[in-house]
Amino acid sequence: MQLSLPFRRKQSADPDQNAVEEVESTSSAPRARAYTPSKRELGQSTPKRRTSGRVVQPAPTNRREALKRMRDKDREARAERRAGMLAGKEEFLPARDKGPQRALVRDIVDSRRNAASWFLPGAVLVILGSSGAWPATVRLAANLFWVVLAVGVVVDSALLSMRVRKVLLKRFPKADRPPRSHYFYAIMRAFQFRRLRLPAPKVKVGDRVDA
Repeated sequence: MQLSLPFRRKQSADPDQNAVEEVESTSSAPRARAYTPSKRELGQSTPKRRTSGRVVQPAPTNRREALKRMRDKDREARAERRAGMLAGKEEFLPARDKGPQRALVRDIVDSRRNAASWFLPGAVLVILGSSGAWPATVRLAANLFWVVLAVGVVVDSALLSMRVRKVLLKRFPKADRPPRSHYFYAIMRAFQFRRLRLPAPKVKVGDRVDA
């Protein structure tokens, strides 16, 4: 008579069942991961992280250095504003130059030859020619030139205002500001030398600025 020990698991008589249990026990065991070669072993270079371009300056050691830094910052800010104004960027323009209507008026003035641009040089010639050191004929010619120049500036300014009115009414028919509010702005820009105009001209002389 065979004695059986308590709590002892009896072996299954079925060999197939034992095989299934061995497979399950084997599959439940943790598997070793496959070896992955590094990028250095593969001959690949690892890209470096980009460092921030911001450089933190140390605190100024004295008052003179602090004032120098403030002046440098102000100089850089003024240069940036001037560059933005020359480029015609809206955020750097003063209030009188902002808006699409003002930009169109500047293009109209810059695309034509204005008699007002010759007013200041002509005034200098008239002053020199009116001097008592010159003969009477030279003084008379200077006075006649002054009259012709003044009349030419007035006529050309009137033609410029008509041109501004025509283009603005066609381009901005529902604008809040009437065209007459831009006449003085256009005439004052016409009096300036082309190279000294701010914002800088974006069109060449002779270019068509159609409505």
